[in-house]
Amino acid sequence: MKKILILISVVFFTLIFINPVNSYALENPEGKSTTQVTNAEEHNIFETPPSPYMVIPFIILLLMNSTGPLFYKHFWEHNYPKVSISLGLVTVFYYLFIFDDPLSLLHTLEEYISFIALLTSLFVASGGILIRIDKKSTPVANVVLLFVGAIISNLIGTTGASMLLIRPFIRMNRNRIKPYHIIFFIFIVSNIGGALTPIGDPPLFLGFLKGIEFFWVIQHVWHIWLLTIVIVLSIFFVIDYLNYKKDGVSEKDDFTGKIQIKGKKNFIYLLIIIISVFMDPAIISWVPSLGVLPFGIREIIMFSVAFISYKRADKEALKGNEFDFEPIKEVAFLFVGIFATMIPALQLVAYETHKYGSKLTADIFYWGTGILSSILDNAPTYLNFLSAAMGKFGLNIENYQHVKEFELHDPIYLMAISVGAVFFGAMTYIGNGPNFMVKSISESSGIKLPSFFGYVMKYSVPILLPVFTLVWYLFFYGRG
Repeated sequence: MKKILILISVVFFTLIFINPVNSYALENPEGKSTTQVTNAEEHNIFETPPSPYMVIPFIILLLMNSTGPLFYKHFWEHNYPKVSISLGLVTVFYYLFIFDDPLSLLHTLEEYISFIALLTSLFVASGGILIRIDKKSTPVANVVLLFVGAIISNLIGTTGASMLLIRPFIRMNRNRIKPYHIIFFIFIVSNIGGALTPIGDPPLFLGFLKGIEFFWVIQHVWHIWLLTIVIVLSIFFVIDYLNYKKDGVSEKDDFTGKIQIKGKKNFIYLLIIIISVFMDPAIISWVPSLGVLPFGIREIIMFSVAFISYKRADKEALKGNEFDFEPIKEVAFLFVGIFATMIPALQLVAYETHKYGSKLTADIFYWGTGILSSILDNAPTYLNFLSAAMGKFGLNIENYQHVKEFELHDPIYLMAISVGAVFFGAMTYIGNGPNFMVKSISESSGIKLPSFFGYVMKYSVPILLPVFTLVWYLFFYGRG
């Protein structure tokens, strides 16, 4: 984490040196975050886009992130921080000294800090809660737990919900655990479940940071979410019921039926984190701005809660959850590079779609976002297609007011992008961060899971793809 803080400090003070405080005061008289105002010197990307060659670092980083854990695991585990930071610095250098657009870097720095603050605080706070379920493992009990997990994932994120529930889920099914139990957990809790709020899944939070209203998603996609959850849970129930009968599981009455929770005070910390999401001057006018600093009251609260919740956590809960900082450390290092390198990609996508926007339909946004979210990380994929959809109307994703204006257009495009990014993250192990975390925890518990291609061919293609095709046909086919 020290390297990340050093990098952030270097970039921040460089930006301050290039753009003095007085210029911000003149351009931002109301004291709003710099992501909410348009700088007079900022590039008009529809007239002067960045060099197409600057997309190369972004592509390299995403490809290495996708293939590293599978094909050169040892190298990637030891060198991903260096790779991510090095590629990110290429973009930083270009925007500071060649393209002369430091404000885009400052916007991105603000979003990165907000993004990491939320994920870190949710990860640490949920890690201090240990749940023990002493119930008989039945198909109905499993369905209930998965559905509850889907709801919780919208409150503490798919990462938080996955870390909170995967071990209780494994322990409850200890006498008859099968790979499909874990796969459906990834489908529902780690991905599809978190499609209703910006807290639920990283792509939606990035949209919120850009200016999408917090409750926009749940208002527009709740019916899609509910139908998909019901269908996937029904498929799981049939599979689990048949296996339950086939295995002839005969569990004695040695279950108390109790649910024990250690670290209950951490639910208060989670509540504080959720409330702090709204602590932004763009949402609540009386929240003070911190001026030129690339973070605000919201981020200070989140990092403070992460620190306090860890220091005061129930030690038994941390031990029971085998808690450590490695997963969030990996996310922090990878995304510092992703956030930096995707700046030119977002701007070029907006530039191209401004010219050819009339040919882009909701079908393209749904399948394009979905397919790329399944093989690349779904957070940057979401932003790229959001930039494309806005470019269709001549709007710039880096302009806060443009984002607010985009919400007034036909919602079908943002619906397609949001659903595609969150749902299709379940198609592979690499589609969303929690997928690999769940896989790692499960395998350390002695559960043999399918390989990357086994996961795709045996589970996601025959189960999820038909469901997602039905979703497309019912809600997006021929629209836009």
